[in-house]
Amino acid sequence: MSTRPLAVITGASSGIGYHLARQCAENGFDLVIAADQPLDEAASDLRMLGAQVAVVQAELASRQGVDALVEAIAGRNVDALLANAGHGLGKGFLEQDFADVQHVIDTNITGTLYLLHRIVPPMRQRGRGRILITGSIAGFMPGSFQAVYNATKAFIDSFAAALRNELKDSGVSVTCLMPGATDTEFFARADMLDTQVGADDGKADPADVAKVGFTAMMDGEADVVHGFKNKLQSIMAKVTPPQVLAEQHRKMAEPGSAQKN
Repeated sequence: MSTRPLAVITGASSGIGYHLARQCAENGFDLVIAADQPLDEAASDLRMLGAQVAVVQAELASRQGVDALVEAIAGRNVDALLANAGHGLGKGFLEQDFADVQHVIDTNITGTLYLLHRIVPPMRQRGRGRILITGSIAGFMPGSFQAVYNATKAFIDSFAAALRNELKDSGVSVTCLMPGATDTEFFARADMLDTQVGADDGKADPADVAKVGFTAMMDGEADVVHGFKNKLQSIMAKVTPPQVLAEQHRKMAEPGSAQKN
């Protein structure tokens, strides 16, 4: 039986989630990793770092998928929960298939909240634990041509701050990681490769984003924005009128905007 602490990471097949799992493994955690994509390659890499790794491929937008993840934890104490599963959706709201809209909401909000509701109570009961929730600086901006995604991240950014306050005397910390555009499969899955932001070669390295998030979680920080440019953007968003922000976002995310630059 391993004596290493246990970390649970969702959305761990690639991108930020995979690198969060690497951070956990490199810092002495065993892992339960979950995603709606195949995880065998990620698990193999993580085991080479000395971690025991349990794998759950499940639809984390559904209660059944989250229940399958909780079942795989098998009653073990969870020392760190990194709720990272999420995805985006490009194009205008009225052009989107509503099933896709619903899936973004169910993944980014409903599945995340249900996961927290299932796993956090035992952490609170024990009086210790770390939680990292992946929000986004997108939550600061009305997301023209990414309207649903940005709105879900506004919800998550707000929810994480509220949950942190509710748990402030419990021994369980809640940290919100708020990255900007990151070099992952996000934009391909969201059908946004023809946008200015999707085609930008200057996206952040997901390994760097994950390291910043993991460090903030372990330090018990309330939130962290990765990168100076993103920090500046988040500050400006707080004093800029919403319609100005929406127009700025349109220039980045409107279909075909990559060809306009």
